[in-house]
Amino acid sequence: MTTIPQPEPVRSARRSVWWVRWFAAIPLSTLYGFASLLALLADRVFPYRRHVVEHNLRLAFPDFDDATLRRVITDYYRGFADMLVEIIKSAALSRDELAERVRITNLELVHELLAAGKPVLCLAAHQCNWEWMLLSFSAQSNYPLDAAYKPLVDSWAEREMHKIRTRFGARLVPADSLLADIIQRRNVPRVIALVADQEPVTSERRHWLRFLNRDTAFFLGAEEIVRTTRYAALFIELRRVARGRYEMTLQPLAAAGERLEKGEFTERYARLVEAQIRRSPPDWPWSHKRWKLKKPLYGSN
Repeated sequence: MTTIPQPEPVRSARRSVWWVRWFAAIPLSTLYGFASLLALLADRVFPYRRHVVEHNLRLAFPDFDDATLRRVITDYYRGFADMLVEIIKSAALSRDELAERVRITNLELVHELLAAGKPVLCLAAHQCNWEWMLLSFSAQSNYPLDAAYKPLVDSWAEREMHKIRTRFGARLVPADSLLADIIQRRNVPRVIALVADQEPVTSERRHWLRFLNRDTAFFLGAEEIVRTTRYAALFIELRRVARGRYEMTLQPLAAAGERLEKGEFTERYARLVEAQIRRSPPDWPWSHKRWKLKKPLYGSN
């Protein structure tokens, strides 16, 4: 029987791990210098999805003049590049450093809800640095935290990101098995966190609504969890206050035991996400092709 040798991928993985650790050891102030160069290249020299960014922004903010649009696009690439180096730096940040860089204004709200002995659902959006949001939540709290995620295709990247995301005790649950996991552990008081503003391309369970001036499909997964379990739900707003410094604020989305009509929870979530984006347009991922799905003429919801 023929054996296929695999020494080269192993060495490659080791080199990659060494590179990440070396990069994470560099002071963040130095990494931001690299991020500034990366942003300039992505914005002006080798435009990264520039047409997608500009198209999405023009439709979302039709009142923007050319100068405002230009400024928002530049700030978007700067924030995106900052997030990339911040994610790598996550491998070396301590709890105290995270607490200093990501301030949670009302964490006591979660404690009050968990005191009832039931899980609490926390929803966020892809605003600012959502990876630091998860890390900060798990680092600053003293209760279990489960986070829904989509495993990465690349095995090395998946392994390294899993290490980073769980280094302060968070438990990752694949999104497609989240509901089953919640039902199985329904009596375990904990925070269940998920980001739900991505496009539901792979799911027929979707809800259509007007979002940023366009017909937009949203996942119904979070709504199905809330309507099935009647857990309390919170929205996590993340705001950039300075370079490398953020502020998290929790807002009620649904009360424990609340009866919701179909689509009601998703509408509430989408309105909070849109309000957050409009307060700080550069901090949402405009280079993502969010509107690939087109609303059908009949039976949309």
